[in-house]
Amino acid sequence: MSQEIELKLALGPEGPDALRHHPLLADITPGVAFLGNTYFDTPAGELEAARMALRLRRLDDRLLQTVKTRGEGGGGLSRRGEWEWQVPGPGLDLAGLAGLPPAALGRDVLERLEARFTTDFRRETWQLEHRGARIELALDEGEIIAGDRRVAIRELELELKAGEPAALWSLAEALAARVALHPSDTSKAARGGALLASEWRLPEGGSPQAWLHRAVVALDAHADSGRAECHAAAREAFRRLAAQGDTVTREAAGALADALVDDRWLTPALGRCLLELSHHLSGREPLA
Repeated sequence: MSQEIELKLALGPEGPDALRHHPLLADITPGVAFLGNTYFDTPAGELEAARMALRLRRLDDRLLQTVKTRGEGGGGLSRRGEWEWQVPGPGLDLAGLAGLPPAALGRDVLERLEARFTTDFRRETWQLEHRGARIELALDEGEIIAGDRRVAIRELELELKAGEPAALWSLAEALAARVALHPSDTSKAARGGALLASEWRLPEGGSPQAWLHRAVVALDAHADSGRAECHAAAREAFRRLAAQGDTVTREAAGALADALVDDRWLTPALGRCLLELSHHLSGREPLA
């Protein structure tokens, strides 16, 4: 098992092109790959309920099977357990799954697994040294497809390969000076499950970190669903956060709550405001 430490960022419509022209990346030739992914779960969604993800990924002539466990973090930063290995295909390697420790992968669950949704996207990757750390940047553009429903993938993942997690925040803040982006706490697997069920569940608030997590997940849900109640929930969560936080938190959360009167709130300045708030409050909340 490896531990994946990454910062996930959602991009605005102009974000991908702005990112490619950012001075930090402009002189680096990215790698390009096309990834086809099928996610599996039981008909009752038992892996999703346990916040686990199981997928088969087609990458060139290889088929990779991946299991990810529930993440901890908040404000886009996550730590997840991950197992990945090459399989012969065309279906799942059930014997390999049976040997893994996550309790949700009992034999009764394995016997009921089925394909649930797909994510197909183009990935550009850059390798960067930043503040003493080695970081992989992965820009994904494509679609999540669940039955006849589709939503866009337009996200950036900063994955720590070596060094300290603080370097991820530093790099994200540098990128946000020119690129409209904001932290995202919802994995592609969770987005696909919500799209399949047409149900976007929000975490409860409570502590400042929990209100931030609720606000960020509500923004993710609004982007995929277009539902006004998700947008309103994000605004209210920022209001609640502004009412109980320290001076830095009150000012940033208040500004974000005010900005969310408009669906087109995301600008580089406001995205950076949310990113800095997330860094300020970074903690270990269970992630969607």
